[in-house]
Amino acid sequence: MIALFPPGGTVDVTARLTAPMVSSAIGQQVVVENRVGASGMIGTTFVAQSKPDGYTLLINTTPQVTNTLMFGKVTYNAQNDFAYISNIASTPSFVSVHPSVPARTVKELIDVARARPGMLNYAGAGAGTNPHIAGELFNLLAKIDMPVIQYKGGGPALTAAISGEVGVAFSGIAGAVGLVKSGRLRALGVTSLKPVPALPGVPPIASVLPGYEFSAWFVVAAPRGTPRDIVNLLNQHFNQAIRSRELAPRLEQEGIEAIGTTPEEASTHIAAELKKFERVVRERKLQAN
Repeated sequence: MIALFPPGGTVDVTARLTAPMVSSAIGQQVVVENRVGASGMIGTTFVAQSKPDGYTLLINTTPQVTNTLMFGKVTYNAQNDFAYISNIASTPSFVSVHPSVPARTVKELIDVARARPGMLNYAGAGAGTNPHIAGELFNLLAKIDMPVIQYKGGGPALTAAISGEVGVAFSGIAGAVGLVKSGRLRALGVTSLKPVPALPGVPPIASVLPGYEFSAWFVVAAPRGTPRDIVNLLNQHFNQAIRSRELAPRLEQEGIEAIGTTPEEASTHIAAELKKFERVVRERKLQAN
């Protein structure tokens, strides 16, 4: 199972929590391999070009669709070059600041950004990644301009935020809750429409910015042409694992909601996400080389 971003980010955390349960269910070892680079396109291309036998899988999130919208040259088609197995889980993100930033609420963060146009940076995990899109949606709705500083994954982006190299982070909850509890980051708002149990007392960003909503999702896919019986078998085992009494509570502790869809629902979800993010990419003029 190819995870496209470095250890410490939500894709890697979700993959490594899920793989052992799938291994037990299917009777074969599921190995998570991090193939990083180019906002996930290196690993995605590798899977798209792999033999469609069910032994090489992809786990990805928002860049599965945003790369298609932002990069001029993409070597795969997000809708046509994959056999989608299941949308296994989702998680909201949250906006946080380094303790040195004089903001304790989302409104105060917007005020600081307006007072310092172009000077308050936020950490991205690569063009089109979850932190990047969450941050640009925030910029769009708040009518501010916080520049993004791109890092090679969610883990490095978090490291930059806790060191004070950047002032703001839009992070997946998985893997970052401990940084809030330890005081190394100050959480201001969650990107979901409802509060998140993993971050008690942190309100939705939408309470200040109506219409703001962003949730990361995690889809598992195989190369196009993978036989339907293999897709169905993998779908069964991934869905059973993600919903199991052993794994679902562990995911919840990390702020991840177990879902588990049919292959058709996963494919439809990808098409819908492509359409949804076109507006953010267009209006924020997001392009990557």
